[in-house]
Amino acid sequence: MFNYRTFAVFKREIKEKVLSKAFIFMTILLPALMFGIIGLQTLLMSQSEDSGANIELITETNQLAQNFMADFPQISFVKNGDYSFNYWIMPRSEFTDYLISKKSEIISERITGMIFVPESALKDKKVEYYAKTPKNLALTEKLSGPINKVLVESYFADKKLSQDELNFARRSVDFTSFKVSEKEGIEEEGYGNLVLSYLFTFLLYISLLMMGQMTMQSVIEEKNSKIVEVLLSSVSPKELMTGKILGASVTGTLQMLIWLLPIILLITTTWFVLPPEYLFSITPTAIIYLLINFFIGLITFLGLFAAVGAIFESQQEAQSGMWPIMLLIIIPFFIAITLIVNPTNSIAAVCSFLPFTSIIVMPAKIALVDVPLWQLFLTILINLATIFAIFPIAGKVYRIGILRTGKKPTWGEVVKWLKYKY
Repeated sequence: MFNYRTFAVFKREIKEKVLSKAFIFMTILLPALMFGIIGLQTLLMSQSEDSGANIELITETNQLAQNFMADFPQISFVKNGDYSFNYWIMPRSEFTDYLISKKSEIISERITGMIFVPESALKDKKVEYYAKTPKNLALTEKLSGPINKVLVESYFADKKLSQDELNFARRSVDFTSFKVSEKEGIEEEGYGNLVLSYLFTFLLYISLLMMGQMTMQSVIEEKNSKIVEVLLSSVSPKELMTGKILGASVTGTLQMLIWLLPIILLITTTWFVLPPEYLFSITPTAIIYLLINFFIGLITFLGLFAAVGAIFESQQEAQSGMWPIMLLIIIPFFIAITLIVNPTNSIAAVCSFLPFTSIIVMPAKIALVDVPLWQLFLTILINLATIFAIFPIAGKVYRIGILRTGKKPTWGEVVKWLKYKY
């Protein structure tokens, strides 16, 4: 029931949250944190490469050894001294004994690793790497290209190919993606929409968790400080819960709108121009849907978090009740991430219509594929139906739990609260 008392609680929540330092701080901090994480990840990836790696490269044929010795010194990371190579020629039978003799040096990492290139690699390109830490992706990915170049040139050495033909033979396939849509026709698509899908997923995930825990903490604090008893002398538990959740939901949606402003400016103005490979295609309708969907999602989850906060008297006790709700956010987050790899996977397609999961999965989906308008309306209706289904339950739990103090209730007792009639 939304009346003047509910509206008074609503205004109190808006005033407390929007004008708070925490709201301003988090609105600015989260984007900065995202860019900081990306920057830190880039730094860590750059530092993950082996500096001063000592590699022994062993081949079975003299020709392969000569080709490696001719090509590898020209590679930038060898010139810079990040990698040093020692070249040997020996058959596999001798290599096995040699490997055993060098075992202590490999374990002590005086030798970073041994690469054995058998003669059969000219047919199947299978190369062996022996090291204390053989699953070093930074090293193997960096060396796979130069090794492949030598193998290709060695394979075609006696076939009298020109340099252009050799360059073509060792070049990998480069896909250029074009999006075919009914409204916009055929357009080349870069990586922008993949980034956008990840951005939507990350923002929804973080915001739902953050707003949920803030609401739960607020309920617990009001319960412990007895403020709730003063409030309930003027409003009913139902009005208090409704006003609190609506106020927090509007605050969260406003924060999301602020975070999405750069994207809105990019699609509605020509003030900013992105590089072609990062251009994205998203409609204003999709942004409006994301905000409406997020607002409905906030009401849904904040109702559950508020009910959990009313049951317990401390943040530590509330952890046991919070985890099932957090799983309803974490699982859709990982499902949405799989869309970046395969936008048409069937699990994500189903989850984009299910209660709770659609709140995160569908926004990630609309950034990658054209979603019919009826599907967007359907997910909104499903999520609205979810609100009407869970709010009577959350309301009963909140109504009893908010005034209950003393011993922590068992889940069996909480279930009994649902049977009470008012």
